[in-house]
Amino acid sequence: MGRSDGLVPGFLLAVWGLGLVFLALPVAGRFVVEKNSLMVTSPSELRGKHDSAIGNFGIPQYGGSMAGTVVYPKTNKYVCEEFSDSDLFKPKPGALPNFLLVDRGECLFAKKVWNAQNAGASAVLVIDDKDEPLITMDLPREDDKAAKYIQNITIPSALIDKKFGEKLKKAVLSGEMVNVNLDWREAVPHPDDRVEYELWTNSNDECGPKCNMLMDFLKEFKGAAQLLEKGGYSQFTPHYITWYCPQAFIVSKQCKSQCINHGRYCAPDPEQDFSTGYEGKDVVVENLRQLCVFKVASENKRPWVWWDYVTDFHIRCPMKEKKYNKECADTVIKSLGLDVKKIEKCMGDTNADSDHAILKMEQDAQVGKGSRGDVTILPTLIVNNRQYRGKLEKKAVLKAICAGFEETTEPAACLSDDIETNECLDNNGGCWQDKASNITACKDTFRGRVCECPVVDGVHFKGDGYSHCEAIGPGRCRINNGGCWQVTRGGTTFSACQDTGDNKCVCPSGFKGDGIKTCEDIDECKEKTACQCPECSCKDTWGSYECTCSRDLLYIREHDICISKSASEAKATWTAVWVILVVLIFAAFGAYIVYKYRLRSYMDSEIRAIMAQYMPLDSQGEVPNHAHEENHA
Repeated sequence: MGRSDGLVPGFLLAVWGLGLVFLALPVAGRFVVEKNSLMVTSPSELRGKHDSAIGNFGIPQYGGSMAGTVVYPKTNKYVCEEFSDSDLFKPKPGALPNFLLVDRGECLFAKKVWNAQNAGASAVLVIDDKDEPLITMDLPREDDKAAKYIQNITIPSALIDKKFGEKLKKAVLSGEMVNVNLDWREAVPHPDDRVEYELWTNSNDECGPKCNMLMDFLKEFKGAAQLLEKGGYSQFTPHYITWYCPQAFIVSKQCKSQCINHGRYCAPDPEQDFSTGYEGKDVVVENLRQLCVFKVASENKRPWVWWDYVTDFHIRCPMKEKKYNKECADTVIKSLGLDVKKIEKCMGDTNADSDHAILKMEQDAQVGKGSRGDVTILPTLIVNNRQYRGKLEKKAVLKAICAGFEETTEPAACLSDDIETNECLDNNGGCWQDKASNITACKDTFRGRVCECPVVDGVHFKGDGYSHCEAIGPGRCRINNGGCWQVTRGGTTFSACQDTGDNKCVCPSGFKGDGIKTCEDIDECKEKTACQCPECSCKDTWGSYECTCSRDLLYIREHDICISKSASEAKATWTAVWVILVVLIFAAFGAYIVYKYRLRSYMDSEIRAIMAQYMPLDSQGEVPNHAHEENHA
């Protein structure tokens, strides 16, 4: 629990059923520790350059450097517990970043760095607890709890030897200011204007958090990788780890289920359960197919297509959906414009009792050479023959690759995050396309092209984006008639597209067919589906029919009957009479209402005039009596 020194180089121990079987590398190798420079600038008695081993998590600043002040915790010196103050080691405005010095032991390296990061530290220096050559602080084995914080570690970390670490600790505890500078500028060789890098990967997508991390990285980094490759700035090579089954176990059930070519090339069972799911040999076969995809694509001068294949295969052919097979793989290969037969020829016979040239080269390449150690851990990234240490994340990896260029020769991708891939210009990126309507599911993004069904003029398309997209909802018939059958005859258009309903293509009335490719005219007369009354005479027309009646009869389509024209005319006459009567009745009733209203108004005015002569109303003034005035005079 206290130590995390990485896997033992040279072999992998796998538990198979009730027995233990060693899957061994063909040749013993060695483990190389990648280092960066740690320069102490003060105090003067400690000034000088020292080695430190780069941690295999977090984000090292490849190509750059970081200056800071060393601090040592008063309590929790192993930093295996969380600090109560989240800003305990956060530098004040204008101050140098704080490098937390911690003691090795008691818990995982990654746990120490995670706790330090949460307390505000900018970097972590771990003091080794014994005198020994520096080792790489590696990730712990699969642990769901640890996986939750490992992927969120963003600060760099390094292991320093015990003697040097104790001197730093003594200086800090005595109250001296200890300033150091972590330098990653020489961590990656940078001899020329092209970077060679390789990724040791795996097609298994059911191995837990590490598989998820790898697949996420492939999707994220694809766009940048393809730009570098197309511009001639880099040379990328994918690799796959395989092991062989010892001679004594070749005929065992375990070897047969996990190996191909009679035990020469093996991979562990994806589910770690021999009774269910996929087998290890399925993974080896797919790994071989991906190597052959790279080989054939490189022969076609398009090596970057490998990135499209592995990401598309992961999306379209996952194990959990039971699509991890040759049929699904061939569909992806065809969508990318590659020759399936060439890839099959490259793969050869996986049941043959002989070496496979490509897989044999892969096993030989696993053994370290020069400044590079053995490859025993998945995933592993090698840049300019130097193993990358740190989080497998797009910007961090791009920074490491860019550090491998000779100064002043860096491509634009290293100077700006604004990357345009333009992958859709080549074979439409292997995505669905409707050439008739000039509609495509291919979209260029910073992370490379994605195949997603589009939205065009408010009309949504639904499908997998690779081989199928279908317009749905209102307005779908405006886009290429919704993919349905359509024909125009004699100025009349017949369509099987319906804007409402379940978005299916249904042949219109008078036609039959699938509604997509064909709708055939129905002969209503021959099939006796219309115009079947005794007096009827049927004639088929395009999309309809004509029905005439014998003698002086009239055809009623709704009821498929013939009736007498005179009866029809009589019926029409009586209808007109009734309409006129109704109108007259309404007119008479209206006239009566008007007459009553006017008569009442007239009678009211007459009565008021008569009463005004004998009884003056209150509202009228007193009428003057002129005769009385004359007599008085």
